Amino acid sequence: MDKQLHVLSRNPLHILDERLHADPTRVVLRPFHLGWQGAGAPEGRALRLVRDVAGLDEARVEREYALVLHDFLDRHWQTEHMFEARFEEVAIALELGRRDLCVAEFSSTRRKLIGAYFCHEYTYAAAALMNPSIVPHPDQSGMKEGTVRFILSLRAVGEGHISSVAFREGIASESTMKEGGSFSLWPESAFATAVQRCDHGLGIQDEDAPVQVERHPESSLSNTVIFPITEQQANGLEDLRLVRLDHGDGDIEWVGTYTAYSGRSIRSELLRTRDFRRFTLEPVQGRAGRNKGMALFPQKIGGQYMMVGRQDGKNLYLLKSDRIDRWDDEGVLLMEPEYPWEFIQIGNCGSPILTDAGWLLFTHGVGAMRKYALGCVLLDRDDPSRIIGRVREPVLTAENADRAGYVPNVVYTCGALLLGKDQLLIPYGISDISVGFAKARLQDLLALMV
Repeated sequence: MDKQLHVLSRNPLHILDERLHADPTRVVLRPFHLGWQGAGAPEGRALRLVRDVAGLDEARVEREYALVLHDFLDRHWQTEHMFEARFEEVAIALELGRRDLCVAEFSSTRRKLIGAYFCHEYTYAAAALMNPSIVPHPDQSGMKEGTVRFILSLRAVGEGHISSVAFREGIASESTMKEGGSFSLWPESAFATAVQRCDHGLGIQDEDAPVQVERHPESSLSNTVIFPITEQQANGLEDLRLVRLDHGDGDIEWVGTYTAYSGRSIRSELLRTRDFRRFTLEPVQGRAGRNKGMALFPQKIGGQYMMVGRQDGKNLYLLKSDRIDRWDDEGVLLMEPEYPWEFIQIGNCGSPILTDAGWLLFTHGVGAMRKYALGCVLLDRDDPSRIIGRVREPVLTAENADRAGYVPNVVYTCGALLLGKDQLLIPYGISDISVGFAKARLQDLLALMV
């Protein structure tokens, strides 16, 4: 069933057969923007487009809309409903009720045709799927002991090399992994849907305030995509590191750090949710927020939130804060590159995982020829600034065909899942183009550490 890597004679990771690849056939219906201005602005392209459709006679409207339905009705979920909703958004943004357009007299077909002009298909995963993280699902009902329903987050790269967040749900069993088997991913439907802003905001906004989005109540999480919304996010939501976070006293929240890339600058931001139906996207405030690759611990330590980050672009630091959304502390140095495979830089590969032995933190190192490799380190349970052990050699590197991709010679993960006390399921990105899966025994990893 699975193949063992031959990079190291004592390598504890086993590569599973499952792979996820880019898929240009998966499209989502998205708002199409024409650089419109907000309410009260001079007439622009968007309003002229509405006037053009308003000027068609009803017979022509019916014919044009029939052509749209012929091409797109079967390619999307609730297509006509989305056209109608899009018209309502356009009407609010352009204040159509104040114009000389007699909007109240528009037929349903005319309204939906206008909505169609302000939509487009987008291939959100045509270029790549990569850099996954994995967390327990909020709903564990019906699961036997040792079996976990999980959520996998994926960085999906589509048209214009814009990164978005996609999801897959599945089930993994501790006993199955022990027996050499694998796990199961729930199937995707033929349709994918984008989350919508709860305030029905339009377009990419230049704002620092938190933004709330929600998925359609009838759409599954495996068919949901979160796209950039704000100006800071315009060129992508990159490398979400999800973690199930225990605030204390039974207050559980799923939080992910990610990099918001505007095309000119980066900023760390938080994705927060309690049910994976409604999400809040907000910037990380404070000096530490200007960096990328930050990963939260899944619980407070000593009454404070903790995070691992690469504050100087080369080394790993340990940060503390009293608030999850503000990180003024620049942190203390945790790790520096020590071995040749990590001489260029090191970074975290997802949130630390609490084990009986301590905090297991997967890391990545960059060595000669910009080759990325996966390592790990064990931190003290009560004092994570103290390193108990780290591997001398990488536990996973890109080999053979996996070296080829959009960015060659890269393996990278944004989080792993502990099943029971000793079995690990590790999804990982392959050369910035696809996603593979590995499994390992915790004890085998610990045995490699010095």
